[in-house]
Formats: sequence, C-alpha cells, structure tokens
Amino acid sequence: MFSRRILFAVFILSLSVSLASASIPRPEYPNPQAVRAEWMNLNGQWEFAETDDATDQGYLGEKAYPDKIIVPFCRESKLSGLGRTGFVKNVWYRRTFEIPKNWKSPRTLLHIGACDWETTVWLNGKLLGTHVGGSAPITFEITKQLKPGKNTVIVHAFDDTRSGLQATGKQCHALLSQGCSYTRVTGIWQTVWLEGVGSAYIKDFRIETDPAGGRAVIQAEVDGPQQGMTLKAVASAGGKVVGTAQCPADWRNGRLALNLSEKHLWSAGSPFLYDLKLTLTATAGAGKLPALPPADVVTSYFGLRDVSIQGAAILINGKPVFQRLALDQGYYPDGIWTAPTDAALKKDIELSQAVGFNGARLHQKVFEPRYLYWADKMGYLVWGEYPNWGLNYTDQNINLPVINEWTEIVRRDRNHPSIIGWCPFNETPPSAVPIQTAVVNVTRAIDPSRPIIESSGYAHGIADPDVLDSHDYDQNPESFRNRYVGRFGTIFTVPVRYGAPELVIGVPFMVSEMGGIGWSVNGGWGYGAAPKDATEFYTRYKGLVDAMLDNPNLFGFCYTQIYDVEQEQNGLYTYERKAKFDVRKLKAITARKAAYETNPPIQRAAGPKLADWRLLIGAYPDMGASEKWRYTTDSPAVDWVKPGFDDSSWGSGFGGFGTKGGWEWATRSSWATSDIWLRQEFEYDGTPYDQAMLVIHYDNKTEVYVNGKRIWRGTGWNDCYSGFMVTKTFKPALKPGKNVIGVHTHQDTGGQFIDLALLLGK
Repeated sequence: MFSRRILFAVFILSLSVSLASASIPRPEYPNPQAVRAEWMNLNGQWEFAETDDATDQGYLGEKAYPDKIIVPFCRESKLSGLGRTGFVKNVWYRRTFEIPKNWKSPRTLLHIGACDWETTVWLNGKLLGTHVGGSAPITFEITKQLKPGKNTVIVHAFDDTRSGLQATGKQCHALLSQGCSYTRVTGIWQTVWLEGVGSAYIKDFRIETDPAGGRAVIQAEVDGPQQGMTLKAVASAGGKVVGTAQCPADWRNGRLALNLSEKHLWSAGSPFLYDLKLTLTATAGAGKLPALPPADVVTSYFGLRDVSIQGAAILINGKPVFQRLALDQGYYPDGIWTAPTDAALKKDIELSQAVGFNGARLHQKVFEPRYLYWADKMGYLVWGEYPNWGLNYTDQNINLPVINEWTEIVRRDRNHPSIIGWCPFNETPPSAVPIQTAVVNVTRAIDPSRPIIESSGYAHGIADPDVLDSHDYDQNPESFRNRYVGRFGTIFTVPVRYGAPELVIGVPFMVSEMGGIGWSVNGGWGYGAAPKDATEFYTRYKGLVDAMLDNPNLFGFCYTQIYDVEQEQNGLYTYERKAKFDVRKLKAITARKAAYETNPPIQRAAGPKLADWRLLIGAYPDMGASEKWRYTTDSPAVDWVKPGFDDSSWGSGFGGFGTKGGWEWATRSSWATSDIWLRQEFEYDGTPYDQAMLVIHYDNKTEVYVNGKRIWRGTGWNDCYSGFMVTKTFKPALKPGKNVIGVHTHQDTGGQFIDLALLLGK
C-alpha cells in the first residue's frame, strides 16, 4: 500500500542524514502529501528563553539563553521539558545545524509546521521574515543565507493570548484552565525541518477529483525558471500505473488531467488512495541529446471522491452518508496541542471508530498534516475548523490576519479526501457576521468543492448558506427527540436579524454539538446532572443518539466528546485515552443504520423564502418593534391566557426578559425568579397567509398561547433565536382584529431568558 511505501521511504531518507534516531521527537516526515527525498528534521533540543519585555533584542546577539526546550513541544507541555503554564508574551529559540555533505539540492527551504502567534526568523544573523498566525505553516527559503559548516537559526514568537487580536481557540485567558478552556500554547508546536528543492520546484499543487469521469485534475504552481520544462504526473493503484499526463510547466498555469484506467472510490467504508508522483523535468534540447535529470520530484496521493448537496442532503460520491461525528479537541496530557508520537494521532482515530463514529469535528484547532494523513488512510470524515475563540470582532485589526491565515490553512489541507467540509468559526456573536461572510467568500473561491458551515452553533448572516446547524445539550432524550424528530425544516431557519440567514427552507442540517454527558466528574464538569450509574448513562446516551439516527432529515450529529480534556470530563474516554464504558455497547448504539441513509431529503420541496415573511409580533432583534409586554412573576388566575383578562396590575417591559450570561445585549427587562407570565395584545388585519412561524429564544420550559389556545410548547431550552412552524395550531386560534398572546416560562437552573416574535409568510 502507498502509506507503507511512503513511510518506509521516509525512514530510509531519514537514516541517510542520520537524524531518525530515537532521540529525535516526532521524527516522521511532517507532510505526507508532498514528500521529497532530501530533508532534515530539526526537532529536538533547542536553546530557549522567555520574557515579557518586547524590546529585549539581546537574544539576537551574544546574550545567553537560560533554558533548553524540546521542539516541537510548547513550553507549557511536559514533553518540552519545561511545563511552564503561566503567561508569557515573548519566547526565543536558537540552535545550530549543518547541512549534510551529500546534500544535492540547489535550493533549501526552512519549514515550521506551526508557531503561535507572530513568528520572526533569522538565519546566521539575517532576517528571513515574519509570519502572523498560530496555526498555519511557515516557510522561508534559506539558500542565500546558508554557509558551509555550522548555521544558526533563531526563532522569536510573540503571543498575547488576552489581546483580542489573536485566534486562540480553547487556550484559557485566565491563569488556570476553567470551563471549556484549557492550557495555553506558546511558540513552536509543530515540526521544524529543512527541505531540499530544485532550482525550479513545485511550490504548490491542487488536486480536484472527478469520480464520475474517473479522473483527477491537477493544477501546479512552479517556482523558478520554467522555460522548456515539463510537469509530469503518474498515478498508481497497488503499484500499477493507472494514469499518466504531462503539460508545460508554466508558472501557476500548469494544468493536467489524469484519466484513470482503474476507478476506485474513496469512502468512509473503503478509503482507497492512489499514489501520485509529480516530476518537473527540463529537456536537453533538440535532436538525440539525453534528457536532463528531474529538477524536482514530489510524491503524494489522492482519493477519488466528491461532496455534493442535493436538496437538504449532503452526498459523498452521490450517496447519503450519515455523519456520526465525535468532537475532537486535539489536546494531549503531555503535549497539549502536539501529539507525543505519530502513533498517538492514529490511535485517536482508532478509538473514535471503535465506539461507532465515522468522523470528527476537529474542534477549535487546526490539526497537523500527519493526523489528516491517517484520516485519509483510515476513511475518517472530518470538518476542518479554525480556532476563532479569543477574537474581538469589533476590532477590525483582526480581519487581515484571520483571512490570510485561513487562506493558508485551506491551501495546505484542500487535497485531503477526509476533509468533508470547512467550519471556520464556532459560537460567534452577531458582530462576527461581517468577517464570517468574507471568510466564506474566500473559502468558496479557494475550494469550491466542499460545503462550509459559516459559524457552528450561533450567529449566522450569509444569505445562501451551504449548511445550517445547532448546538443542543439538552440531557432529556424525550424533549431532545421532540425538538428534532419529524420537524426538520421547521427550526433554525429564521431571518438574519435573529442570528440566522434569510434562506429557502431545505438546507442540510445537523446538530453539530450534543450530548456531553458528564461521567467520573472529579473536580471537573460535564453537561447536565451526571448519571447515577452506567445503566442510566447508556439509557441517556442511546436516547440522545437515537433522536439523531431516527430523523431522516438530519445528515449527521457531533457528540461532545471523544475524550476528556482537563477539567471538561464528558468524554467517552479519559484524557489518557482509557475507555470509560463498554466500547462494543457504545458502537452498537452509535453505528446502527440511520434513517437518513435510506430516506434522505434529496427531493425536499423548497419552503417559502423568508424574505416574504411579515412581522406580526416583534422580538428584541426586530428593532422597529416597540410594543411592551405585560408581565407578572406571581402565579395568575387560570384564565390569564384569554382575551378580556384584566392584567392592569401586572408590570410592563420590553422583551427580552431574563438574566443570562452572553445575552446581555438582548436583555431589556430583568427577570430572575422561577417563573414569568407574559401577555400582549396585537392586531391582525385579516391578510391571507400560508405559514406561521414562532421565533423564540427560551430558557427553560415555555408554553405559548393565542386567544387561550396553546400553539406551542418547548421543553428544556435553546441558546439562540430558533424558528418553529406553528401554522396548524396558530391558524385556528387567530382571528381578524384584536388578539392576545400569552407566554409562560419556567426556569430550572442556569441562565434564564425569554423573547419571541410571530411571523406570517405568504
């Protein structure tokens, strides 16, 4: 198989430069999608210093470095040899190296897989450049700066986690980890390495596969002299050549199509990978002169698969594949963001598959290429994400760094068949909508082959979303099921002013965070009350998962989470990757056939455009709505929901009502008791309508009445303005002229909030 040949070749090449010894951490080739013969791993012991003084440039000169650190592990990790978890803004690295005497490449590149956050690099006292962003790869050409014998490389990283200008992901902004934020990552956290390339070399390439046509289209960018050069591609399957093509090497215009004589699709059940060899060659001229040796050779691979959307279904190779995803945060007890070994990356996928998941949300972290390689090889579906937490969206200074780094990430990862979609943002406020829209547009331009979740969970704002989703940690299987089973297309499809796009109903939908059941919570936490025993855990887990599997209109779900991370103890495995439950029992629950796989919503008829909705009763986001509610926190008489009830003794206030962290911007009236009752009169002019939608943010249990008739009931809670079709119950209750709406909300625990709107659609 391809992977064995590549790993064997990499091992031999490492031996040739005497660097693949057991003393080198993470010795494997860092980027299996672009393998070259000549490379040198710079992981291992470096000199190290840290300071909060940004003006201290002494470490560029003769100033002694006080510490040693093991690269590629961050200073906060145990594997770095330091384990320092306090705040620091500036870190310095220094080491010397010698290019092997048998090094033949005319040009040399220095790569840093990732370094958090603003990275500046010098070689032999000469500035190579600066890179901004903590998750994207960094590359500098060092050919002119190299000298015979010892060379000295210095790396400086500036990292101010609490600035609001950096995407920090789950790195905690407090001194100690808390909630769902964990140990910070400062400086280098992926492999540092040298790579030899030709005087002209393949700088980048994009692989687009066409399963129906049985071909792969490759577009390559060449750096260096190109006149008279040819780019050749050879695809192999099981060691047999199944396709060749070539084209002139012309800057970024090298484009060729590999027609494959054997068609093997890549899928979650059968992840076939083709070997790919790209060769850049110059001819010796006319006549019978011999060909010159290749200027550059890159070994890669690809999977023949496509992703498409039909109706409300996401299809892989034209088939509905239900995405049973686990939330994977990519944290390790000893390495933090860096896996201790390549085998640990593979093991995380094996553990997830063992309990029935066929993929993951790579949550709030850009995973390294080696992880994606294993996902490709093992047929594991993943959503590529960006660590957007930590950004202050009201500061426009974040925009350029975010767009630039996300562009680098998509370009790095777009050839991986395992990546099924992109998720650049997670749980954002409405102020993030402008940058989200820009990032979605950029992503579609760079990679039009995958769907994009604009922002998982919260504020949406683009008019034509590929995918919609929700986060729902309701721990009651019954109320959780009632919210989703049989009701797809009636929720979370509300206008942009409520935090979701104006769209045509029928967009693919999944619950992208759910579950999170706490277990063995010792000094930590999980969602909801921890089950009393294993039987109660399995019952709850099965009920929540069944609610997803039984709904033919959901294309997937994501369970929080595959393993514990520090104080967040809601994993199916411990932080050390030990099983907490019967793995076989979990797999039987998770992996059973989903209704979506047999009856997907491919031909779903589009519902009404929300632009045609008109407002009947306004919520806070309807800034033009100025009607006050009458309210009381004392239990009223039984006829409080009926017209004519005297509510003159009640208080009055604008929605929303509550005391809920994160929703202060929408809270206009305080409510802190266990119950609240609301009433409001409204006029209906008798204009015909086809649909009625209740848009409501409720926390917790809520009932809504019109003219004394209950039109809607919600258990549990939601954490955003969600849309529910109430046409069948609303039409019999509504009458021309004066009407009254009544709302009762009961608070259990946690934050509390109630606000709602009624819309009529034609």
